[in-house]
Amino acid sequence: MEYNDLDCALEAILRQTSALLERDGRAFLAIDGRCASGKTTLAGHLAQRLPCTLVHMDDFFLQPQQRTPQRLAQPGGNVDRERFLSEVLSPLLAGRDAVYRPFDCHTFQMRQPVTAPCRPVVLVEGSYSCHPDLWDRYGLHIFVTASLDTRLERLARRPGANLANFRTRWIPLEERYFEAFSIQQRCEVVVHT
Repeated sequence: MEYNDLDCALEAILRQTSALLERDGRAFLAIDGRCASGKTTLAGHLAQRLPCTLVHMDDFFLQPQQRTPQRLAQPGGNVDRERFLSEVLSPLLAGRDAVYRPFDCHTFQMRQPVTAPCRPVVLVEGSYSCHPDLWDRYGLHIFVTASLDTRLERLARRPGANLANFRTRWIPLEERYFEAFSIQQRCEVVVHT
């Protein structure tokens, strides 16, 4: 289903999450989409209304030593999905709390460990969260998008954002990933902001 209204999208996602909880007792949701499209905002609204754990894929961008030409040539290769799977998704799926060290994209350092408690709902927010290596672990896949002009305006308002870097590097990497794996077309919910 596609939504142009955030409130309608929220209600639809909440209904689908309730159905997953009734069926499985747990619900794992991925919120993927284009940079500055509203993924974090949507996740924040959902987190206010659900008994959830919220994890951000930005905490799993590749560390400098992992950024090889071979890795970056892979669609979706600029996120450490292997570490995310082993440190976060696998423990949570097994019913245990997860402990991981977020990677800080500004300092290029690992931060102190944080705990992602095992709760009935797990929200994974961020680009590359629907990568095929992770896809089957979620019960609901959400894609958030907006026009390029809207996203560039939002990025320009972010403190410290390098707009030229987004245009020439991050946006093309995301678009290659979305196209290679048909992410938007495969998601059950698409939200236009």
